[in-house]
Amino acid sequence: MSLSRRDSLAVGRVVGDVLDPFTRLISLKVTYGQRQVTNGIDLRSSQVVNKPMVEIGGDDLRNFYTLVMVDPDVPSPSNPYLREYLHWLVTDIPGTTGTAFGNEMVCYENPCPTSGIHRLVLTLFRQLGRQTVYAPEWRQRFNTREFAENYNLGLPVAAVFFNCQKENGCGGRRTS
Repeated sequence: MSLSRRDSLAVGRVVGDVLDPFTRLISLKVTYGQRQVTNGIDLRSSQVVNKPMVEIGGDDLRNFYTLVMVDPDVPSPSNPYLREYLHWLVTDIPGTTGTAFGNEMVCYENPCPTSGIHRLVLTLFRQLGRQTVYAPEWRQRFNTREFAENYNLGLPVAAVFFNCQKENGCGGRRTS
């Protein structure tokens, strides 16, 4: 399924700020507790303390995937000069399984924005082979596009994002 201009990844500026336009090729299911992440859902910091359960589709255990989770709105959505912050990196996830079967290269760090509403983007890439993707040296100023290029991952095969703000934050993300 190709992304249209009305696709929520485009509307939320995930395509553009973090990713290039791509075609979804497999399913990606992300769940925090009982809440399944759908594009643009609002979750509070307290709801994302623990890493989510992630299930991926596909039809072959011999295909391996990399999951990247970033915050492109660091330190604040109005001035994201530290874009992107790497929250989680899991590689070697066999198709039809989930992150529990992969190799956690960068451990999960729960999002806890200090100002504004931040987008948290989970992107899935198909790897060329097993053990072909390695951890970056730091989390700050991570670049999903460069990372994908460095490891010949190509365009994403799936992505989802949610909005997160601190507990006492109020309001919604402006889309204009």
